[in-house]
Amino acid sequence: MPKFRKKPVIIEAIQYTSASDLQDAIEFTNGKLVFHGFNEDMQPCARYTTLAIETLEGWMKVSLNDWIIKGVKGEFYPCKPDIFEATYEPVE
Repeated sequence: MPKFRKKPVIIEAIQYTSASDLQDAIEFTNGKLVFHGFNEDMQPCARYTTLAIETLEGWMKVSLNDWIIKGVKGEFYPCKPDIFEATYEPVE
């Protein structure tokens, strides 16, 4: 079975750790991070409000402590802290 290595790519990211980070996260995503009406299954529902971001795959929930990553083509998506730590390291 062939094996592959992920190409080293430098990304921009911000971590949403508290309500005080929210405005910075909204600005980082150019307003694409929004409170939207979705239920737990991310189906449209006016009854619930969820912090979410529209990704290339559709709407995704953003939870406290998630990282919001700006991809190489300018797209945004959330990443859980443990996955982010295993995948990325700081760049000087």
